Amino acid sequence: MMPKKYTFLLIACCFGLFLHAQQQILGTMTPAEDYKWLIAYQLGPGYQNYVADSAVKDGNFTINIPENAKTGVYRLVYAIPQDEFYFDVIYNGAEDIKLSFSTEEGLRFHNSEENILYNNYFAAVNELESEIIQFYSTPNTNPSILSNIHKELDQLQKEYETRSKGLISGHFITANKPYIPSSHENIETYVQHKKEHYFDALDFSDPVLQGSAFLTDKAVNYVFTALPYRKMSAEELEKEMQANIARLGRILQPHDPQFKTALLGTIWNQLTQNNYNSTADYLYKNYLKTLAEETNDTELLNSIATYNRLRPGAQAPEITWKDKGETKKLSDLAAANNYLIVFWSSTCSHCLQQLPELHKRIKDIPNITVLAIGLEDDGENWEMESAKLPGFTHGIALGKWESPYTTLYDIHQTPTYYILDKDKRIIAKPEDYKEAVALLKKNQ
Repeated sequence: MMPKKYTFLLIACCFGLFLHAQQQILGTMTPAEDYKWLIAYQLGPGYQNYVADSAVKDGNFTINIPENAKTGVYRLVYAIPQDEFYFDVIYNGAEDIKLSFSTEEGLRFHNSEENILYNNYFAAVNELESEIIQFYSTPNTNPSILSNIHKELDQLQKEYETRSKGLISGHFITANKPYIPSSHENIETYVQHKKEHYFDALDFSDPVLQGSAFLTDKAVNYVFTALPYRKMSAEELEKEMQANIARLGRILQPHDPQFKTALLGTIWNQLTQNNYNSTADYLYKNYLKTLAEETNDTELLNSIATYNRLRPGAQAPEITWKDKGETKKLSDLAAANNYLIVFWSSTCSHCLQQLPELHKRIKDIPNITVLAIGLEDDGENWEMESAKLPGFTHGIALGKWESPYTTLYDIHQTPTYYILDKDKRIIAKPEDYKEAVALLKKNQ
């Protein structure tokens, strides 16, 4: 099975430099049958520009980078959706990059000073920081062990800063300088000081850092993990995360609005994916809404509005339809334990397969109301097919994909399902009728 986004911190970008020699990114992809193409994009602050592409034949590829291409981080996309199936590499314009990418083993570089140096540095730092975590996680009272780890970490940082001086990777190695205490600290003090010094080495105005995922990754990590070393309730956790966002907002205040919008938009997405809706609302109301309006980022504003309208716990948007000349409303439906809304079409083959099965299985679940809204071009076929499902409440929305419900309920395919509670608040958006039936049975 093809892996999703491969997290590999090989990120850098140098703007304003144009090159006069053509270089290549080449290598192998295994298993060969899983990969058919690669597209290279050059990343910048909040954007990515197409550069070149290559077919993957028998697991081999060669991407020829144009002579005038900018140096920096290049995102190699190998499947759809593009924001999930990719890996990043440094392109400095002075060397070919030879690599191998494996479903099982990930990304490896066989040449490229920039990429190998960067990779080795982060691997070594992560290993030492894991040893620090391990020390604090075990009942070890010998402070000299921890002191030696910190000394090794300090030496490693100085060594790689020297080796990467003048290279693109040097920006990131310097910016990643870890907190190293001057004397032994217990874990509570260490965690607090690590948080206080988190941004010491980061320069949010550096265009090299801005033109990569590095600062975003650092900011996301800070919001989610720079937390006190103690047990917290869910409410306390979100309050701490909101305090982290407030500090980040102060640090970002003087910087480019488009860069800030992209960075905070990523944090908002992470928060909603993890169901931290209170903190996502805080971020939106206090920072992101104003920035998105200032930068005219209508796509982001629409995305947030859609999520807020349809997220779990939200009141389901009103639906109206005509029944024998009388206007009916979702809000007026008779009381039930749960409601299932199905947006379907009488010309959709998947719908004609799934809805009869749903109709059959829903009979075993008590006190359920199914509202089936047909997205149709006309009513003739819909009347014939809906008559076969007498256990449902039926409504029709003419215009099909031009119907306002396609936007209101974020419908991209039929059938689309929503489960509501007794107060008609959204509980879930099942993938198919089987999941819908399982969730409805669970909620009884």
